[in-house]
Amino acid sequence: MLESKDRWSHRQEGGVEEKQEAWATQREEMVRLQLQRRGIVDLEVLRAMAKVPRHLFVPKEERALAYQDQPLEIGWGQTISQPYMVALMSESLQVETGAKVLEIGAGSGYQSAVLLELGCRLYTVERIAALVELARSNLKAAGYNDFGLFHQDGYEGYLRAAPFGGILVAAAAPALPVELVMLLKPGARMVIPVGVWDQELLEIRRTEQGYRIKRLGAVRFVPLLHGLA
Repeated sequence: MLESKDRWSHRQEGGVEEKQEAWATQREEMVRLQLQRRGIVDLEVLRAMAKVPRHLFVPKEERALAYQDQPLEIGWGQTISQPYMVALMSESLQVETGAKVLEIGAGSGYQSAVLLELGCRLYTVERIAALVELARSNLKAAGYNDFGLFHQDGYEGYLRAAPFGGILVAAAAPALPVELVMLLKPGARMVIPVGVWDQELLEIRRTEQGYRIKRLGAVRFVPLLHGLA
C-alpha cells in the first residue's frame, strides 16, 4: 500500500525533529559531564556550548563523535578542539557582550560560533584559504551571519580593527607573540597555547605597563605558522 505524500512528509519532519532533539540531548550531556564536572562555571559559556550545534562543524563521517571529549580532524592538517578546551579558552577570555574579539585560526568555525553566542563582535583571521571557506559555510549553515572572516597570516593580527577586548589564538606559537599582545586594550586578555613540544595554555592580561601571564596547563595544538596557504 502506498503512503500519501502528506503522510510521508509528516514522517520526514518528525524524523528531523527527533534528530534535533537527540543532538540537543548530547549537547546537554556534554555540558554536564565534560564541562561542569571539569570546572567550567561561567554560565554564559555553558549556555553557548549547549546551544552551538557542534555536529555541523565536523566532517559528516565524524558526526557520531561530535559531542565526545576529543579533538577531530577537519582536513588540511587541522583539527577542531575538544569541547572542554573550547570552553576553557572561552571562559578564560572573560569577554563582555559587545566586546571586539580577534580570533586567530578559524578551523571549521566552531570556536567562532561559541564566541558569537557570547555576544562578541568577531574578527577571525585564517591562513588557509580552504578553511576560510569551510568556516564561513559552516557558520552560515548554523545560522550565524554577523562576523568578519579574513584570509590572512595570524601573526599579523587584524590591525584595522584594533585594539581588541580579547584575542583567542587556536594554534600554538613557539614563543609568545608580543606584537599580538599589543593589540589588546588595557585590561583585556589573550588566550594562547605556546610551545613546540611542551606546550602550555597561557592567559595574557594587558596592563598599562605591559602584560601579566597566567598559566592554565599543558595542552597540545597544531602549530601557528607564518604565511598563507
